[in-house]
Amino acid sequence: MSVARATEITSSSKKSFQDAIEQGIARASKTLKNVEGAWIQDQKIVVQDGKIAAYRVNRKVTFILAE
Repeated sequence: MSVARATEITSSSKKSFQDAIEQGIARASKTLKNVEGAWIQDQKIVVQDGKIAAYRVNRKVTFILAE
């Protein structure tokens, strides 16, 4: 039997939501072993001087715990 855990992470990108998602998963995979999936909880933008300064994505990442 496998046991999984979910942890919440946030990533940011100056390019796009897609870039923030990809960078966040790549970084999580370096630290967490056995990453199995993720789901996006919310997305938001940071506005400075009336322009989009950053795209932020908050997600939960699921990974299998080592035995």
